[in-house]
Amino acid sequence: MRRRLRRRADNVGDFPHGDDRAFEGGTEPVTGEAQVAETALLERVAVAGHDGYDRVVFQFKNGLPGYRVEYVEPPLREDGSGNLVRLDGEAFVVVRMEPASGFDLSVPEGEMVYTGPRRIAGDGTSVLNEVVRTGDFEAVLTWAVGLDARVPFRVLTLDDPARIVVDFGSP
Repeated sequence: MRRRLRRRADNVGDFPHGDDRAFEGGTEPVTGEAQVAETALLERVAVAGHDGYDRVVFQFKNGLPGYRVEYVEPPLREDGSGNLVRLDGEAFVVVRMEPASGFDLSVPEGEMVYTGPRRIAGDGTSVLNEVVRTGDFEAVLTWAVGLDARVPFRVLTLDDPARIVVDFGSP
């Protein structure tokens, strides 16, 4: 049994469903259009386990980027460099967001907006092992999620603050 470090996804909003309802999701790619013209600035990533699902939240400072969430086959590689990315799991989901970045180039000399870790353990989760940033290059921000198995997922967006939420069904 692996040991996981706890990192809660507080203040992310619950996806409404009753306790007697099965997790509703799928395994096909899910996409969404950008809701801002400028580069969306990532300021927070959080992971948490909930009853019936594990959740990853990407929180943005100035609005939502476009996104594509999909299962991929290994090996996983960093955007730009092509370096191999190690990720704990048997199944892998990539969350690609654009235009998005953790670095604000619109201010003189730039400003780091996302100051959190590049790798987040899935402590307290059922199927999610870890989440790893695999790219922040030319306004394309990519994170990969390592899972114990290929499970259904759902994607939703929330406002105030702007968030892309990815839930993974768990037993």
